[in-house]
Amino acid sequence: MRRLDIHLSKDEACETVIRAIKAAEPIDYVVIETEQKDRCLISVFMRDGTGQVLMDNIQSALEGRKDWRIAVLPIEATAPKLPEPEDDKKARRQQATREELYTDIESGARLDRDFLIMVVLSTIVATIGLNSDGIAAVIGAMVIAPLLGPILGFSMGAALGDFALLRRGGMTLAVGIATALASALVISFFLPLNLQSEELMSRAEVRIDGLALAMAAGGAAALSLTRGQGSALVGVMVAAALLPPGAAIGLFAGGGEFDLAMRAGLLLVLNVASLVFSALLVFRLRKIRPRKWIEQKNATRAVWINAGLSAFFLAVAVALILLLDLGSAVQIG
Repeated sequence: MRRLDIHLSKDEACETVIRAIKAAEPIDYVVIETEQKDRCLISVFMRDGTGQVLMDNIQSALEGRKDWRIAVLPIEATAPKLPEPEDDKKARRQQATREELYTDIESGARLDRDFLIMVVLSTIVATIGLNSDGIAAVIGAMVIAPLLGPILGFSMGAALGDFALLRRGGMTLAVGIATALASALVISFFLPLNLQSEELMSRAEVRIDGLALAMAAGGAAALSLTRGQGSALVGVMVAAALLPPGAAIGLFAGGGEFDLAMRAGLLLVLNVASLVFSALLVFRLRKIRPRKWIEQKNATRAVWINAGLSAFFLAVAVALILLLDLGSAVQIG
């Protein structure tokens, strides 16, 4: 359930907004008098899944004006208990509004000092954990690593045709991965490479089932965000496992094991491409798209471009996996 607070001028636009609210059949709404006599505040209570249509209608009605603002607030509980709608069509699935999603994802795709510090710290934890075969340390590094944020920002930018967010997400991801690789490489000069570590060597094993794991993780991340359940991202971060392959690349390269470093790099590319592809797919299936027609056209083009690129990287990764498996089989034979 959501509460929409609409602040606007007290003129004919206020009546237009009230008519749009009534047409949306809200749970309840109230027009509040303010100290500013030329302003009004309308507070609306909406069921899950119905707020987006109302927000789009209000924004269309107020287009061109600059004296309004909509605030979206989640409602944890209400009393008395709301009756279930008799019409099944009104029993919408739980979904956050486009504006809520954008705010959450955009903040996670920012490239700032805190992001870089988190990447460095999580790389230190992951590198030491991998080399010492400490699974607890590796899992901890997965949880604190912020690399999932820019991937979701990249996918969200493509879904909305927002090229600024798409570029920001891509740049933040590239800088984050480069920072992780550089940090792991520096650490490798102070740690003797431990090829007996199962945690480390597992990051040089690239299999087809890793593709399914990464795609499921990306889909789960996007789905949890669209449902307003960001807390589920902790489990997704562990499943996606973006940072350990990056840390493994630095360790292997620093130890002169370039073949193993390439395998770890392939695993990282596979994970990133799978996450982007599956997140894009979920955003489209959940109908996360721009409000205006021309923006929808740009978003559709961006989605197809990025889905095509992700599919290309996935196809290349799968082909390389099969070649590596074939080469290993020939050597064994």
